[in-house]
Amino acid sequence: MHDLAPRLRRLPPSCGPVRLVGVDGHAGSGKSTFAARLADALGGAPVLHLDDIASHDEFFGWTGRLLTEVIGPLGSGVSARYAPYDWHARRFGPPRTLPPAPVVLLEGVGAGRRALRPHLAHLLWMELPREESWARGRSRDGAEQREFWEGWVVAEQRHFAEDPSRPFADLLVRQCREGYDMVTGPSGTVGPDRDVTHGDGPAAMC
Repeated sequence: MHDLAPRLRRLPPSCGPVRLVGVDGHAGSGKSTFAARLADALGGAPVLHLDDIASHDEFFGWTGRLLTEVIGPLGSGVSARYAPYDWHARRFGPPRTLPPAPVVLLEGVGAGRRALRPHLAHLLWMELPREESWARGRSRDGAEQREFWEGWVVAEQRHFAEDPSRPFADLLVRQCREGYDMVTGPSGTVGPDRDVTHGDGPAAMC
């Protein structure tokens, strides 16, 4: 993690003055936990959770709103304002501000989607099989979210079939007993700045 943070800071800005870093993967794969730890390693980098952008009515149909409310302002070097969605109350809450920090993390299913990739400095994929990820997510959310998960699984399968993220990941991230292991992703290239990697693919991971 502490090797990755300075590497991200060295990347060229991708969205105005911002290095926008996507953290994608199946629901339940550990994206939020990883993004929180990476944000700490970056000295408190802002994190935008796509769960705050999506809603019951728009599991994945939020692209236009994200581009208008967040990507556009950050690309102009000004703070973005968006209203986070409350999944229990089923409504959007008071607006939040997202500053154009040197590194901003974009975390959630679909962070590496086609419409967002031109604005990303780096894309990280949480390397955990979908069935295992979904089982973890169901266990985390409990019985009260059973109906949600039934609809979500279908929607996520459809999304990644039409707009996959993993083939475009710069790094594949796998949680280990202690910390994380990272290897070069499908879109990555081996070079002198890739010392954080330890192998050629998932088989080399913990």
